[in-house]
Amino acid sequence: MALPRQLRDESDFDQLPDNIPISATIADIVEKKGFIVYYQFVITVKTKGGSKYLIYRRYNQFFSLHQRMELKLGAQTGSYTCTLPSLPGKKFIGNKKEIAENRIPELNVYMKKLLSLPTWVMLDDSIRMFFYKTESDSQPDPQALRRQRPPTRRVKTIKPKTDLLSSPRAEVMFDFSGSCKLELSLKAGEVIFLLRRVNADWLEGTVRDRTGIFPETFVKIIKPLPGSDSDGEGEAGRPKHPAVSCLRCCLLRPQGVDTRDLCVEEEMSTLPSYDELLTRMRDLFQIEDIALNYRDPEGDLVRILDDEDVVIMVWESKRSKVKRPVNQYTWELHVSLAADLTVYNTDF
Repeated sequence: MALPRQLRDESDFDQLPDNIPISATIADIVEKKGFIVYYQFVITVKTKGGSKYLIYRRYNQFFSLHQRMELKLGAQTGSYTCTLPSLPGKKFIGNKKEIAENRIPELNVYMKKLLSLPTWVMLDDSIRMFFYKTESDSQPDPQALRRQRPPTRRVKTIKPKTDLLSSPRAEVMFDFSGSCKLELSLKAGEVIFLLRRVNADWLEGTVRDRTGIFPETFVKIIKPLPGSDSDGEGEAGRPKHPAVSCLRCCLLRPQGVDTRDLCVEEEMSTLPSYDELLTRMRDLFQIEDIALNYRDPEGDLVRILDDEDVVIMVWESKRSKVKRPVNQYTWELHVSLAADLTVYNTDF
């Protein structure tokens, strides 16, 4: 069936609910530092009822939506059959930012054609959920959306000194060196302005025009955060900050255990792949020849070999009775040297 015959006529359009998206355009891309570095597309969505909002989607979410719609439409017969637009294919080699930038025109065309499909397709739950503004989309809007605002439209706001004096802040008592890009490096005597509480032990703040997280034990609170910030809400109804989740990682060596808390911009429900975890642990501990493990409920170390083992690890962690902060994963990684079999409670 030719595409023009698929497009909705005026009567079909009137049947759509007001919250159905009618247009979507990529306004920018943003870098996210999760288990791996990836890019999200910042998409401006407009609904039939006139609402306008931003959503953040990765390419793999486009790919999953397309696969689900192919399965559903492939099962349809007769007058209910229609043709999906073409989705740009996966790319495994190249600069991630350049790949994301180059995909923008094709994805814009894809969304335009997708939102022009017949009414019965637009009402499908998969499409509606893809364009729905979820809680994870309720993060602060980017400072500038390059494809919507001219570069000259920059307004510099200078806060009066009275605002700074009334802002939540803390004095750095000890030097602290951040172990990743999400963590601030602090020097004793500096004043850091507080943004929110990440968990029971970590705060987020700004110092020297840099924003990041840091352990509370390294600072002395001068003016505490408002009570609402402990729940992730900013002052005056500000939207929530992007999700930051922490993963406990332990490197097992003959000379002892090196424990790190790895903070990533991921939802707690995110399930990383085996390759993502292996790459991130090699980078974190600066050791190439390592093995990934987890402890089962009996306390024995179990080696992780593939994605299925990662799923089992997460499932097993639900049986754990260890109490953790609300933003710390229930599972933790135990990294060992690949050739060291002495860490296992097994005879080889």
